[in-house]
Amino acid sequence: MAKKILVPVDISEMELTQQVIPHVEAYARQEDATIHFLAVIPDYTYFASYGLGYSSVVPDIKGRETVAMESLGDIVAKFSLPGRRVEKHVLSGTPKDHILQLADDIDADVIILASHRPSMSTYLLGSNAAAVVRHAKCSVLVVR
Repeated sequence: MAKKILVPVDISEMELTQQVIPHVEAYARQEDATIHFLAVIPDYTYFASYGLGYSSVVPDIKGRETVAMESLGDIVAKFSLPGRRVEKHVLSGTPKDHILQLADDIDADVIILASHRPSMSTYLLGSNAAAVVRHAKCSVLVVR
C-alpha cells in the first residue's frame, strides 16, 4: 500500500505534529514503510517580507538548518517507529514547494500532514496543505 511516506512537520507547531502521530504509525505498520520526515525552514525571502532583510538580523542558514535538524530529531523520537526506517530532511524555502518536490524525489506513496482548521484568511490566501492536496502526484492524508 504505502512503502514511502512523507511527513512534513512544522517544528514550531508541536500540537499539529501530535495529531499525525497515530496516522503515521498506522500507515507505517501496514507495509513496513520508510518514513521521510521533512521540516522546511524559512529562507531569506521570508525574513525580507517582514522587513528583516539585513544580514545582521537574518540567522545564518546552516545554523538554522542544524537547529531544525535537532528539533526534527526530537519530534521524530515521539513516534513509535524503528530508526532504520526513518529518514529526516531539513530544507530552506517555501514549504509547499519543498513538500511537493521531495514527494516526487522519493516517489512517495502518501503524504501525511496536519492542518489548522480553515479560517477566512486560509480560504482567501490558500495554505500549504491546500496546495499540496491540489498538486501532489500521490495520495495526501490531511489530519485535523
